Amino acid sequence: MYLRDGKNPFDSMNEECGVFGVYSAETRDVAHTVYYGLYALQHRGQESGGIAVAYANKIQYYKGMGLIPEIFANGNLDTLPEGDIAIGHVRYSTTGASLLLNAQPIVFTGKCGKMALAHNGNLTNTKQLREELINDNAVFQTTIDSEVMALLINKNSYGDIVKGVLAACNRFKGSFALVVMTADKLIAVRDPYGIRPLVMGKNLDDVVIASETCALDAVGANYVRDVRPGEVLVIDSSGEHSYFLEGAGRKCASCIFEYVYFARPDSVLDGCSVYESRKEAGRLLAKYNPVDADIVSGVPDSAVVAARGYSEATGIPYVETLAKNRYVGRTFIQPDQSMRENSVSVKMNALRANVQGKRLILIDDSIVRGTTSKKIVKMLRDAGAKEVHMMICSPVIKHPCYLGIDMQSYSQLIGANKSVEEIAAYIGADSLRYLTVEQLKETVKSANVQFCTGCFDKNYPYPMDDYEADKHKFE
Repeated sequence: MYLRDGKNPFDSMNEECGVFGVYSAETRDVAHTVYYGLYALQHRGQESGGIAVAYANKIQYYKGMGLIPEIFANGNLDTLPEGDIAIGHVRYSTTGASLLLNAQPIVFTGKCGKMALAHNGNLTNTKQLREELINDNAVFQTTIDSEVMALLINKNSYGDIVKGVLAACNRFKGSFALVVMTADKLIAVRDPYGIRPLVMGKNLDDVVIASETCALDAVGANYVRDVRPGEVLVIDSSGEHSYFLEGAGRKCASCIFEYVYFARPDSVLDGCSVYESRKEAGRLLAKYNPVDADIVSGVPDSAVVAARGYSEATGIPYVETLAKNRYVGRTFIQPDQSMRENSVSVKMNALRANVQGKRLILIDDSIVRGTTSKKIVKMLRDAGAKEVHMMICSPVIKHPCYLGIDMQSYSQLIGANKSVEEIAAYIGADSLRYLTVEQLKETVKSANVQFCTGCFDKNYPYPMDDYEADKHKFE
C-alpha cells in the first residue's frame, strides 16, 4: 500500500493530494473555475482527480484516473452543470489503492442532504474510527480515510453540518486539510497543527479555497489569508464564519517539506515564499559546505532554485547538467516498482557537453532510499563528469512520516540505516553534504508558524508510538 517514492523513484517522498473549492455569489460555470485550480495543483497528485458541483439542492460530479486534462477531455467537463458551489481534488494515494473507486471528491447523501468532501493528508487513527463506524452499521465503498471522515461527519451532523464537522474533526488524529460541500455551504478545515497547507482567496464576491496560492493565481483570485490551524471556515449566503477545533493554536507543526519539495515555487505558504526558501537553502549550503568545483547544477525541478542560490553565493557558474523530458509526469505515479525504476532514464538524461571533464556540485532536495541518486551520479559520470559532489537541501531523513508523506517505515530510509559517508559511497558521489535541521529552519524563518521535523529528529507534533506499532503490525 505504501510503494511510491517521490519525484525521483526511490529517492524523494510523495505528496498526498491537492484540494480546491469555490463559493460563488451567483449561479455560473464554477466547474471550469475548479478545473483551472486543479490544473495548477496537478503537481500534488497525478493518479486521479474529480470535480463536484452543487446546484438546485443536488450535487453532480465527475471523477477519473490520470491527469486533470485527461480526465476532463472529450467534453467530460461540459457534463457538469452550472452551480454556485464546487469542490475538486487531485490525488496521490497515501492510503488506499490507486483505483477509480478511491478517487475524490467523496459524494453521498446524508443527514444534511447531498454532501461532498475532498481531503489532503493522512489520519493516524483511521483503523479505530473505521471499526467504530462498521460496528455502528456503516457500509464502506472505498478503502480511503476520506470516506471515514465523511461518514463520521454525517454521523454527528443531526441536521447541522457545521456541528457534524466540528464533532468529527475533533476525533481525527493526523493531518487533514479538507473542503466539505453541501447544497448551500462550503466548509474548509485545517487540522489543529496546520500540518497541511490551506489558503483562502477572493475573486470579486467569489470565495476560493485551495491547497496553495498558485491555484488562486490560476483563477484570478487574490490571496486573503491562510486558513488557521484548527480553523473550521464556513462560507454561505450570510458570509464567512470561523469556528475552532479543540487544541487549535496550541502547537503549530506545519510540514517543512512543503517548502523543500512539495509546493510549487510560486506559492506562498503561511507567509513564506517557497521560491525564497529554496534559494536560501542553496545559499546556506554554500555557506556551510564550500566545495572547490567548476560548475553547480540542480536536479530538476525542485532543486534548480537552490542550485542558483548556491551559484550566486559562491560565484561558481550555474550550468544545466540534466535534461528533463517535460512530457513525462512525476515518476512516483507509476503503478509498480519496475516501471518507476525504468522511468528515471526516460525522464532525465545528462548533458554531456556541459559536464565532460568538469568538477560538478549537484544539488537535490532530499534522499530517501538513494537508488535514484545513485543512477543520476552514474549518469553524470558516464557523461564525463570528473567529480560529482552531492548537496542536499534538507537534513538526513532518519524517521518515518505518518502525516501524509508516503514513507511509512524505517526500512525505506537509507538515512536510518547508513551514515552520511556510507550513503555517499552507495550513491557513488565524491562527497555528500546536507543541511542541518536548524539550517533548514533558517530557510523558512519568514513563516508565521512552527514546523514538524519528525522525519529528521523524531520531533513529531504528538507521540506516534501507538500508530508506529500499529503500522509495523500490518507491514
